[in-house]
Amino acid sequence: MADEVEFIEQGIQRSQIDEFFGEELARAGYGGMELAPTPMGIQIVLKAEKPGMVIGKGGKNIRKITTELEERFDLEDPQIDVQEVDEPDLNAQIVADRLANALERGWYFRKAGHTTIDRIMESGALGAEIVLSGKVTGARSRVEKFNRGYIKHNGEPAEEIVDHGQGVAVMKLGTIGVNVKIIPPNAELPDDFEIAEDADIEDLVVDEEDLDGESVEELLEGEPEDDELGGPEGEAPGEDAVTDALDDVAEEEIVEEEFEAEEGASPTSPPDSEESIEEELDELAADVEADAEDVDEEDFDDLEAGVEEEAEELLEEMDEEDEEGEE
Repeated sequence: MADEVEFIEQGIQRSQIDEFFGEELARAGYGGMELAPTPMGIQIVLKAEKPGMVIGKGGKNIRKITTELEERFDLEDPQIDVQEVDEPDLNAQIVADRLANALERGWYFRKAGHTTIDRIMESGALGAEIVLSGKVTGARSRVEKFNRGYIKHNGEPAEEIVDHGQGVAVMKLGTIGVNVKIIPPNAELPDDFEIAEDADIEDLVVDEEDLDGESVEELLEGEPEDDELGGPEGEAPGEDAVTDALDDVAEEEIVEEEFEAEEGASPTSPPDSEESIEEELDELAADVEADAEDVDEEDFDDLEAGVEEEAEELLEEMDEEDEEGEE
């Protein structure tokens, strides 16, 4: 038989035994059970509000229950241990059965719910929740919740710390399910913390002398495994290592320069279009016209006068040269 199937069968058997005890020991205030396999057989620990009713006169009732467990559930030599519940108002199963009986006797659900949860909190519980689901007042079913204090709904605390109890109230209109969750007092929750008012801070601070002479900065920095230039620990790098490191740095710089040059004119970059060239020419022409407008008319007159004077001088020189040639 596979392990998974075995676990499922054990869970079903545990649920059936729990239901059996709930029916047989309802008047005794059944508060749950624990199964523990032992070499001598299966040990069953029963929690009840009235242990005397579980045992019966001369142990008659407990022997009857033991025989029925062997025949009905095929248990080998079950050993039943009955324990009295110290605080019935903190046992979720007992509270659920009490609330179901109160609803069957005609208590209004809201009054019964508030009264029950108030008694739980007065007993010292850290938190409690009661959920009633079914036809509580009319033909339409609904869910009513009563909360007090702090309660866990999921995670490991919900399974290990929170006490669960279920009951059923059979009414004329239908059944009403009762689900009770209680966090007992003195429960250690993972998110609990305490503030020490009279704590001495000096006892909590670690001195630098206790760190074997090492400062905090040295511990944070840590020891490098290898030297930056590749030399082993505790040894100075040789000349070859230094030259190799310098060569690597120079090669990296050359590669970076080439890469930057290639980025400027990469083959994948698109060529300039004709429209962009025409726009640049138009901008240049506009700049030239603007420069020409900035020049004053007086400057043009001075230029013209200077050009005329130079032309007259050249003509006179040419005439002189012609006269000398004729002579």
